[in-house]
Amino acid sequence: MSALPKTLEKIIDSLSSLPGIGRKTAQRLGMYMMKMDDDFISEFASALVDMKDNIYSCSKCNNFCESDICNICSDPNRNMNMICVVENPSDIILFDNTGFNGSFHVLGGLLSPLDGISPEDLSIDSLISRLDGVEEVIIAIGTSVEAETTSLYLVNLLKSHNMKISRLSQGLPVGGQLEYIDQATLEKSFTERVAIN
Repeated sequence: MSALPKTLEKIIDSLSSLPGIGRKTAQRLGMYMMKMDDDFISEFASALVDMKDNIYSCSKCNNFCESDICNICSDPNRNMNMICVVENPSDIILFDNTGFNGSFHVLGGLLSPLDGISPEDLSIDSLISRLDGVEEVIIAIGTSVEAETTSLYLVNLLKSHNMKISRLSQGLPVGGQLEYIDQATLEKSFTERVAIN
């Protein structure tokens, strides 16, 4: 039996189910929230509900947005002739911070036969439908086994199109997650990307 009230235990359980948050961190966050004033807690809860109710996937690139098209896809100053293919919307922030001024496409995961994730489960068809006028597709999805499998699959699909296909240069650790790579390494890897075709 826990020494904590059930309601607080429920918050701790919810927080610890988030990626990167273990039980101890969840307990600290839960205890911290208990000290917060009512206005903060109300605003925080409201923001979570608003996020769930008002954030959608961009109909073009699959990024997060609050309307049909995200801020990047609707930006007339972006070079739409380049598409940087990423695994998740959070990866867009990483590459956008490198100064990349092209467009993005979010796959929504990686191919993983062991986990039952096939090409139909990813937004690959919508990527293919965006290729008219595109000069380069940059595959920027990391170096794990699943990422390598996905990269090979994409290259085989894309090579029949008349465009440059590139991927991040080496220097990224094998099996590494992009979100844990330092900014300088990521910028260098992106700038020195290598052509695949």
